[in-house]
Amino acid sequence: MSDRAVSGLQSRRFLLLYALAAAGGSASYAPFLTLLLPVRAGVIWQGDALQVLAYAAFAGACAASAANILFGWISDRSSRRKEWIVAGALLSSVLLVGMQYITSIAGLLVMIVLWQTAVNMMLAPLGAWAGDCVPDSQKGTLGGLLSAAPAVGAMVGAVVTIPGLAGADTRLVMVAVIVLGLVLPVVFFGNPAPMPELMKPKKELRVEVVTGPGTTGRKARGSAVGRMWFARLLIQIAEAALFAFLLLWLRSIDEGITDNDTARLFTTVLVISVPIAVYVGRWSDRAGRPILPLAVLSGGGAVGLVWMAMADSAAMAVSGFAVFGVLTGVFLSLHSSQTLRVLPRPQTRGRDLGVFNLTNTVPSLIMPWLALALVPVFGFQALFLLLAALAVMSCILLATMRET
Repeated sequence: MSDRAVSGLQSRRFLLLYALAAAGGSASYAPFLTLLLPVRAGVIWQGDALQVLAYAAFAGACAASAANILFGWISDRSSRRKEWIVAGALLSSVLLVGMQYITSIAGLLVMIVLWQTAVNMMLAPLGAWAGDCVPDSQKGTLGGLLSAAPAVGAMVGAVVTIPGLAGADTRLVMVAVIVLGLVLPVVFFGNPAPMPELMKPKKELRVEVVTGPGTTGRKARGSAVGRMWFARLLIQIAEAALFAFLLLWLRSIDEGITDNDTARLFTTVLVISVPIAVYVGRWSDRAGRPILPLAVLSGGGAVGLVWMAMADSAAMAVSGFAVFGVLTGVFLSLHSSQTLRVLPRPQTRGRDLGVFNLTNTVPSLIMPWLALALVPVFGFQALFLLLAALAVMSCILLATMRET
């Protein structure tokens, strides 16, 4: 037995290989959905590409939501995580490569549903496996390492789309190979130290909320799980809106801003988030304050959104987005690992994480209606102020938590 197992800590090898696998999970869908699919849709369906992409996004979000809960539950019941991870990785890679043969809208929608189902066959047990293997004292560190996943996903997309490197069909093959190369090592070489204490049910964490001034105010009790869920949902709504409309907003301020400028801005923000998340995550482990950084980061995200609402120049707009993007990127990474802390039943960990995954998919269904209701009438400023209010609500939900 390793020294780390004796000390109650998971091995660094597993943590690093797991973070690599999480990066592979991001690479399994981000490059295709953000770059490869839009390009293919534009070539095949041309003027109807936007409508096709909207249908594909809706169908994919529904399939991903259902499949993540389903395969999380299946991996719980079967007590097997690694087998489902491998099966999902292989099947999703095969389906991704098969996208090159799709030429009809109906065929694309069917393939998107099947592919999203396979991707989440991999992602759901992968997420639950961390809860089985990483103790609470290392969850901040894990969250910091997970911050690299979106950056890796973005970089994979940038690499496979280098002009002249590969054709459209070969790019699909390249992504599939990269994903397998990132995900499978943790399954075969991770060898996590057993953590039997993580498989024992624990009392559901409750929170005490002071609703009056000082320490004499009225107190309300509620579920930490529910607060963590809603706090993430509110931030994810803001993230989804910025992801979809950042280029349009920047061009409304400076028409000279290009799509490549926006892509580089996204990538820069993701890369900057990684060392900050690693540092903050390690600090939260050492200080024993898992929730405090989340409250501070969500509040900082609100500041970035207000900054964006006030922007009247490209420099101010970019700097405001950088503040929002870096802080919320760190928030989402640390939140993913700290969520494992509050789930009370290891036997339903995969299913429960599937429910948390709804915070990633539901915003893509909510966000367009918010934008359509506000932007044409009141402009982007009103949208950003509303999103800032949501981030403040997230901050309050977390800042008023007192574990008892």
